[in-house]
Amino acid sequence: MQAQDLLIDPSQLAAGVADSWQPLGLVDLSQCTDTVQWGALPPFPLIGLGDPSHPLAAALDAIVEPPISVEALIRQTARAPHAAAVAIQLLRSLEGLPTGRALQLESICYGLLQGSSEHQAWLAARSAAAPVAPAGKLKVERHDSVLRLVIDRPQAHNAIDRSLRDQLFEAFTLAALDSEVRSIQLRALGPTFSIGADLEEFGTTRDPATAHLIRSRTLPAQALAQRPGILEVHVQGACVGAALEMAAFAGRLTAASNAWFQLPELAMGVIPGAGGCVSVPRRIGRQRAGLMILSGRRINALTAQRWGLIDAIEDLPAD
Repeated sequence: MQAQDLLIDPSQLAAGVADSWQPLGLVDLSQCTDTVQWGALPPFPLIGLGDPSHPLAAALDAIVEPPISVEALIRQTARAPHAAAVAIQLLRSLEGLPTGRALQLESICYGLLQGSSEHQAWLAARSAAAPVAPAGKLKVERHDSVLRLVIDRPQAHNAIDRSLRDQLFEAFTLAALDSEVRSIQLRALGPTFSIGADLEEFGTTRDPATAHLIRSRTLPAQALAQRPGILEVHVQGACVGAALEMAAFAGRLTAASNAWFQLPELAMGVIPGAGGCVSVPRRIGRQRAGLMILSGRRINALTAQRWGLIDAIEDLPAD
């Protein structure tokens, strides 16, 4: 599928109609007059090409900019068009919602996609299970008003399994309840901050409603969102998926110069479901979050700083 095949006539948008379903639509902003008013957007992603300062650009779901290419967006959304549509419709709906309600809506949408044919196809195509790594551990130290947390599962690239998820939820809950905790410092052992949720646990809960209720009770972001401003996170190497979604809630997020960031969930037929549809847009805006989710591409520390995903690049001594 070529970009020219996905171009949408701006007059159709002005009329609030889309003639057919497609994985995404492209709008050439140079062909749009400044005075036209658009009706309801189509249910699939609508991506702008051209000047991001155009008066109509803000209404779109994203504007193509480096390092994300239009080819990457087309390729990825064509693989999981239903997940892409749900992702974009969710991002459109979350703006202005309180964090707790936004997380609930994200979880419901994630659960919807857990039962989809796209996610089931990804599960079926997975290779044989890897050897089981030891359960994740979270080192917890309290020094006066500072709660120091260190993710300790370097042999599994600090993948977040159930054990680690539950320990993070418990630690964030403690900080939310204890007003004497003024700072949470989150770090990780080894060269990688975290590759995100442990893929070996995907598909273990097949009922989407049950999975949603589990997330409602145990998702670290649920506890973290009560006092996100006291969280300080420093990342190195890969910061992927659920790890990025959690880190993006931080009041201060720094990264080593070798850090890179990715939201790869669309390739699995789902969306970020650990709070990332809430936390990432609040750092970099709905449109750039859409670029990351729809493309699945990595961004480096320099791009992350330019976009506002991280606050500073700092090469700190290893833990």
